[in-house]
Amino acid sequence: MTLFEIISFGVRDIIEIALVAYLLFQLYRLMRGTIAVQIAVGLGALFLVQVVVELANMTMLSTIFSYFNQVFVLAVIIIFQPEIRRLLLLLGKNPIVRRFVNTTDQSQIVNETVTAVEQMAERQIGALIAFQRSTGLRSYIETGKMLQAEVSHDLLITLFHGQNPLHDGAVIVNDRRIEAARCILPVSTSMKLSPQLGLRHRAAVGLTEQTDAFVVVVSEETGNISVSRDGALISNITPDELRTYLTNALTNQSATADSTVEPTTA
Repeated sequence: MTLFEIISFGVRDIIEIALVAYLLFQLYRLMRGTIAVQIAVGLGALFLVQVVVELANMTMLSTIFSYFNQVFVLAVIIIFQPEIRRLLLLLGKNPIVRRFVNTTDQSQIVNETVTAVEQMAERQIGALIAFQRSTGLRSYIETGKMLQAEVSHDLLITLFHGQNPLHDGAVIVNDRRIEAARCILPVSTSMKLSPQLGLRHRAAVGLTEQTDAFVVVVSEETGNISVSRDGALISNITPDELRTYLTNALTNQSATADSTVEPTTA
């Protein structure tokens, strides 16, 4: 085998390198700002130590590392389970396929939601509304009280009223129906989020870190409207901006309002 044959590569190799680089970049984006980065650094340090041990031909340490290698893959899966889940979810989103899927008219649910959110913001009624998209939310729906009701602004306001026993937790909407209220959502542990954020905002981000749901939040303290998607929080938006974001989310369109409001963690 000649030197040229060893170092030569074709289009397939370029595509493979590009795919690996893309996957590593997406994995870094998912892990950035979380404790998983520190764990990854620790695992990388252990790997370097193992390389040194093998080069130095240290028999006892090599034996110890060989036992560690047997459970290494399982340990990585367990430790990085949230990040792996989010990465697989990202890879599972196929915009080409979505173009061939018929979407129902969501104008009514958008109008009812925006009307309810606007009124709750004015009255400083805290709210947390999650909209299911391609990822099923059954495990979260089952933690709440089943309703199976049509979406209306009056019902949403009533559910989040302080005197209502269902006001705590989230309302989950799927296919133009309120599936359940008082649902428990996962709370984000991302270090990128402001420590001033309450549980509602952290729960909104937590759900969108693990699924492709779209979540609307109304702050009880300030009345500010926020939305969360893809693990990002967009704060202090107007009802018109909410209408745009929600319409895009429910019709699986590209978020054309991205340039209107920048994501923030404040």
